[in-house]
Amino acid sequence: MNVYLSGEIHTQWRQDIEKGCAARGLDVTFSAPVTDHDASDAAGDMLGVPAESFWRDHQSSKVNGIRTKTAIEMADLVVVRFGDKYKQWNAAFDAGYCAALGKPYITLHADDIVHPLKEVDAQAMAWAKTTDQVVQILAYVLSSN
Repeated sequence: MNVYLSGEIHTQWRQDIEKGCAARGLDVTFSAPVTDHDASDAAGDMLGVPAESFWRDHQSSKVNGIRTKTAIEMADLVVVRFGDKYKQWNAAFDAGYCAALGKPYITLHADDIVHPLKEVDAQAMAWAKTTDQVVQILAYVLSSN
């Protein structure tokens, strides 16, 4: 199974899911966005650095978009993580893209942001609160029983 791990980049949640799947011997391949914030912001700099930050962000978002769209389209399942420190508008966009494609996705977030994510969660196939719950879902989906 190909799983794209979208969203929050400031904690180790991706590694927790990967380790949990490895410990259970699950046949899962993971992909993810660039998780180095500075590298992501500079994704379009090879095209020249615009004088205004708006255009640098615009250019880099398009280059990042190539990676994100391709990875989501190639994934069998997407996990979208919403953290508590920053607003992850990109994660919400990824969830919306999954919904538009009919691509199954799981949201991963705490109780305290259920209300602002109600539309995102409404289209998700599951809402998990912990990385272990995500691993359990993947184990279930991949089980032969």
